[in-house]
Amino acid sequence: MSSLIAILNQNPYVDVLRSIGEAAAEEGLEAWVVGGFVRDLLLDRPTTDIDFVSIGQDSGLHLAEAVRQRLGGSVVHRYETFGTAAIRVDHAISGDALVLEFVGARKESYSRDSRKPAVESGSMEDDQHRRDFTVNALALNLLPSAFGDLLDSFNGIADLNEGILRTPLDPVQTFDDDPLRIIRAARFASQLGFDIDPLTFAGMKERAERVSMLSKERIGEEFTRIMCSSKPSVGFRHLYECGALHHILPDLVALQGVEAIDGVKHKDNFFHTLKVVDNLVESLEERSAETSLGLRWAALFHDIGKSQTKRFTEGVGWSFHGHEERGARMIPKIFKSLRLPTDERMKYVQEMIRLHHRPVSLVDEHVTDSAVRRLLFDAGENIEDLMLLVRADITSKNPRRVHKYLTAFDDVEQKFAEVEEKDHLRNFQPPVDGAEIMQVLNLPPSRAIGVIKTAIREAILDGRIPNEHEAARSYMMEVKDELLSGLSEDDFRDRGK
Repeated sequence: MSSLIAILNQNPYVDVLRSIGEAAAEEGLEAWVVGGFVRDLLLDRPTTDIDFVSIGQDSGLHLAEAVRQRLGGSVVHRYETFGTAAIRVDHAISGDALVLEFVGARKESYSRDSRKPAVESGSMEDDQHRRDFTVNALALNLLPSAFGDLLDSFNGIADLNEGILRTPLDPVQTFDDDPLRIIRAARFASQLGFDIDPLTFAGMKERAERVSMLSKERIGEEFTRIMCSSKPSVGFRHLYECGALHHILPDLVALQGVEAIDGVKHKDNFFHTLKVVDNLVESLEERSAETSLGLRWAALFHDIGKSQTKRFTEGVGWSFHGHEERGARMIPKIFKSLRLPTDERMKYVQEMIRLHHRPVSLVDEHVTDSAVRRLLFDAGENIEDLMLLVRADITSKNPRRVHKYLTAFDDVEQKFAEVEEKDHLRNFQPPVDGAEIMQVLNLPPSRAIGVIKTAIREAILDGRIPNEHEAARSYMMEVKDELLSGLSEDDFRDRGK
């Protein structure tokens, strides 16, 4: 127990924990810090969301208010019906913004057709019974007289030490009550590097179809956490093997399997995809999961169109022509199904999928500068991300082949550098803009302006003129009559009228 106190005293938020214990004592309440904070404390993992349990009707609301007055901070939410409240506190020592959530100890019962439980007040033992896994059913007493005393009703410490995820109660009933726990098991396995207990996994498998009743938002949140882990393949493999993934991302599951015709096979694109995601994450050491999340999603879905474009041609073999465009078009529906933001990040994912085979075509030593320019133009500021994805896409188990491909991509990136130095296509801006075109050619704001700008851009990308203002203006004057003579009256109509 002394070692546990020592660990607590080294935690940056120990002053907050002691203050909450003192506030509880003054109010005549019990106070326990529970769940993920205790688990992560013992695993030396950082966390800024901390959950507390007190005993008695409305005790969570009462303690939250007492702590708010003692520590300051603001109310994040307060749910009278559920007896929960959360406050945000700016921690002066660490500079972190802590979210402290308070709830009274409770016991829960579920109906078969809903994951919303009936709740009533209970003891600490009742509260631990409702936890999803033994490693999350740990509680530390915060009262000054018992500060740091551990409550471990289900041998969670032993499972923590062994790296095992196990449900406190019968796993089938646990996952039947709340099937989100199936996805959480996969998520914790990815985040913590833990194994799932065989009986627990059997329960996941038996109740896998119940994930269909979950809200899309909750599934999307858990999937995002899996994607942000250090090895996402672990979580997705568990979800695939228990059958839950089939009900959530059937298009991803459709990539699984190897088909053979006349002895000619293609690779298993599902497990290839999981390897690509892991390869990518390993290459992102200096980038946070949040800033690289779009690229992680692109890796997971980069081949999503292959099941719909798979073809076998005698004498040629298997092909997946057009899978990049097909996959990019599938992304809005997939993002909507997971309630992921359909904003610029989604568009970025689509572009990465569309472009992920383009660098392969540049490996040929005879490739033209024009092809290089066009990829630099199309990828823009995302060219480095694209090359990270392309490199991650090499999943051969043959070290010589891997070395060959990586060396080839080194050469491609050298071509990028050489062309960029000459043509400055990164974040391309037209050297002659629309305002100048309208002024010089006396044109209204119309489709005709776009035709001129496109002609200038194509001439630059083809290498017929340099990416410079004077060259672009001279070219415009040279081709304007030919371009404008081919337009209709509608093409000259002022779009503002």
